Amino acid sequence: MQSSRRTWLAQAGTLAGAAMLGRAGAALAQPNYPNKPIRMIIPYPAGGGTDTVGRLVGQRLAEVLGQPVVVENKPGASGMLGNDTVAKAPADGYTVLLGITALIQSPSLYKRTPYDVARDFTPVSLIARSSDLFVVPNRVPAGTMREFLALARTGKLSYGSYGNGTSAHLHGELLKQQAGIELTHIPYKGAAPLVSDLLGGQVDCAFVDVTSAHAYLNSGKFKILGITGTQRYKALPNVPTFAELGLQGFEPSGWYGLFLPANAPKDVVARLAAETARIVRLPEVTQKLAGMGLQPVGSTPQELAAVVSGDTPKWAKIVRDASIQLD
Repeated sequence: MQSSRRTWLAQAGTLAGAAMLGRAGAALAQPNYPNKPIRMIIPYPAGGGTDTVGRLVGQRLAEVLGQPVVVENKPGASGMLGNDTVAKAPADGYTVLLGITALIQSPSLYKRTPYDVARDFTPVSLIARSSDLFVVPNRVPAGTMREFLALARTGKLSYGSYGNGTSAHLHGELLKQQAGIELTHIPYKGAAPLVSDLLGGQVDCAFVDVTSAHAYLNSGKFKILGITGTQRYKALPNVPTFAELGLQGFEPSGWYGLFLPANAPKDVVARLAAETARIVRLPEVTQKLAGMGLQPVGSTPQELAAVVSGDTPKWAKIVRDASIQLD
């Protein structure tokens, strides 16, 4: 995978010149927008949470815009392949990105990315937020975070994440720093095998996104000791945030957001943002997102831009302090 990522990164740079030509005059108004199908790029495989959110919003957008929204899954290079497809696309409003938190984490994790998030994308709307749960299997003799940290200081334990460079990985490293404990990182290829091993007791603790753990929240098959983000999760009112536990830096939430290439026409951005926000607030859509363990938002472009600019340095600090460098 590392070899293919390096090859792709080398090839991606050759596309930049053509993309710049395609953007000439793209910021002009589009009074008849849209008058052809819109392509939604999802930089992860079909069937996952990102794909589900994208198709849910895309279907509704097609209904209100009167044009098909064609979902195209472009996984590869930890999401960077799909992200770069949108970054290099014409800024005419007909190529949109369903982006997630990894979009702003990757520049700190990798030596180089083929795009600059601040320069090459136009934020449209924050669709939903997500959080990671800190969980331990029932075999671990700790029912609170205080008890777990005391246990961790007596011996070396392992923690699982849903992959190198993911939010779960970064949260695990941050916990080690904040609490002064040693935890051996065990990265999995996705959340499903992580949850399976967690239920089986093969790891001592794990950070798991709420969506992946949602089916087991009330199963009694593991203990939930904390949650990332700035507020408690409604379905788990008794689970404290890390800030409430006296641990800092866990405030940045995971998120799903809609982006266009840079210099997209302002009227197109405004329309897509307004329609996306309205769709997210529809009771049936809100219910589906909440059923995935997500917190529906539906924001303005300015609000998504504030999340991007505010959270980027926070993730960068975690990566820098933990000396994480991926190839």
